[in-house]
Amino acid sequence: MLNFKPEQLTAKEKYKIMVGSVIPRPIALVSSQSKEGIVNIAPFSYFNIVTYRPPIVSVSVQRVEGEMKDTARNILMNRQAVVHIVSQSNVEEANKTSAALGPEESELELTNFTLQSSQIIAVPGIKEAKVRFETELYDHVVIEEDEQVTTDLLLLKVVHYSLDETVYDPQTGYVDADVLAPVSRLAGNDYAGLGEVFELIRPS
Repeated sequence: MLNFKPEQLTAKEKYKIMVGSVIPRPIALVSSQSKEGIVNIAPFSYFNIVTYRPPIVSVSVQRVEGEMKDTARNILMNRQAVVHIVSQSNVEEANKTSAALGPEESELELTNFTLQSSQIIAVPGIKEAKVRFETELYDHVVIEEDEQVTTDLLLLKVVHYSLDETVYDPQTGYVDADVLAPVSRLAGNDYAGLGEVFELIRPS
């Protein structure tokens, strides 16, 4: 077993260990809106469910040299965002939104995605996504290292669910994972589908 203290590793080494070990990671495709009305779209794999009572998801947005990214800035400004689950049917389009654009540009123009008005919030969602969560900002946690802000951790409360009829059965309440075909992030440029699925019964 190899053992390291954080101070023995470079920032790049710590990054590669974390993203190479904490896998697979679900991907959130987040739409947010600037005060000028520009819709920003960006994918985040530092994403997960926090709790279902109330329904809250987390999205961690890394800063670039201390500067806040458009997604975090927009959400902190209007306290709204739409979180979409990335599927095999739209992962290539979602990947295009990771391009580095200025705040006055929309990643939508780089894709074949189309916007769709949300039910509750002002920020629009992406029509092609099979699962959309309309959210409002629940909390914002600033993370620092060596007295420099490195990350904006956003806790987003789900205020409306939009689920494609092909993936959700209201009779059973279950989401069909095979039809949703979610995509997860690995390290480097690698992604993964669901792969083998097996069942384990919890001990009583």
